Amino acid sequence: MTKEQYLKMRNELLVEVDGLISGGDVENANAKMAEVTALDNQYEAERTAQANAAALRGAPVLNLSATTVPLMDGPEMSFGPVFASFGEANMDEKQIYTNAWAKAMQGVALDEKEQNIFDSVNVEFSNAYTHDTGNTSVLVPETVVAGIWSRAAEMYPLLADVKKFNVKGTLTMKKHSSIDAGDAAFYADGTATADEQNTFGEITLSGCELAKAITISWKLRSMAIAEFIPFITNELGERVGAALGSSVSTGKGATATPKEPQGIETALLAQGSTPQVVSYDPEATTADPLSYADFTLAISKIHSSYLAGCNIYANNATIWTQLANLVDGQGRPMFIPDVTAGGVGRMFGMVVKPDAGVTNGSIIIGNPGSGYIMNTNEPMSVATEEHVKARTVDYAAYTIVDGAVLDTKAFALIRNTP
Repeated sequence: MTKEQYLKMRNELLVEVDGLISGGDVENANAKMAEVTALDNQYEAERTAQANAAALRGAPVLNLSATTVPLMDGPEMSFGPVFASFGEANMDEKQIYTNAWAKAMQGVALDEKEQNIFDSVNVEFSNAYTHDTGNTSVLVPETVVAGIWSRAAEMYPLLADVKKFNVKGTLTMKKHSSIDAGDAAFYADGTATADEQNTFGEITLSGCELAKAITISWKLRSMAIAEFIPFITNELGERVGAALGSSVSTGKGATATPKEPQGIETALLAQGSTPQVVSYDPEATTADPLSYADFTLAISKIHSSYLAGCNIYANNATIWTQLANLVDGQGRPMFIPDVTAGGVGRMFGMVVKPDAGVTNGSIIIGNPGSGYIMNTNEPMSVATEEHVKARTVDYAAYTIVDGAVLDTKAFALIRNTP
């Protein structure tokens, strides 16, 4: 297919996706997004075949431009453009851009091929997100961003487990609040079926600006590319990840100044009479202020449709001073150490995951994959600023993200209230 045909088909699919999401039909929206991904893969495969055929005929291989970011969902967070394959010299365009980006961050001159690809990607990025000419931010390569968020997810499993989208601009999603009339029921023969009346809420993720600057010396910046990329990945992963990871549990939401993603704890505590919250007194005279009954009560507050995907999240101190010492009425430990399932143990058949963003003394039980959504409104970029006298350089990472609780019934919160 030609590029024009590909873009036309892709845009038509994305329009359908937007319509399904706006109508609250997430299941069919996910299926339609899978069609977008399949179309991207088909187009990339055809372009790769064309490039390889041209190389075999001795013709020059074309510098294929980057395509638009597809919608993504699932636990992985993907940022940046999807690059077409670059057949020459067995190195694809994505890897060339990664090396060119690292050299640019280190102040090293690029060769002609690297400069062309570097400029092509960033011109498209700037045009897509209306960056002005004074903005020197450059798009962070997908592989580097994947490493940054992988590092963040290690410290903040709630961030890793939430439902994610990559929708440019504002993401609006309908959520079904209640069936006011006409729910399924048994009827006598000849009795007409009642019309269903539904109440829908709406979640709007317009985006929150997330930025972090780090400063390193010129001497440190002169390290080899193979060392520089992991260094930047770890630095930004730990610092950007700390802000975004904590926001999933304790973010103040859209009404705060500055605006933040809505945290799970924030959403549950904001409800009238806090129906999803169980409180305990850490200063109680009993030997174990947190009890077996507290957990069973909290689990009972989660809607049964969400239980299959539930995990238990708490910070490291709470896990090992509270959960690991908890016993049932027969004196048997409730916490079973187990590192094979992505956490540090199990309770009530659920994986216990250490999350540094959860408030100390609090425990979140829930299914973030179904009950929380996060959107990347603008992919991550990095701007640099040189300080000649100090012989240092600033790296400022910038992205726009947002998140909110889709259904509070997917969670329960156990918290200490001294």
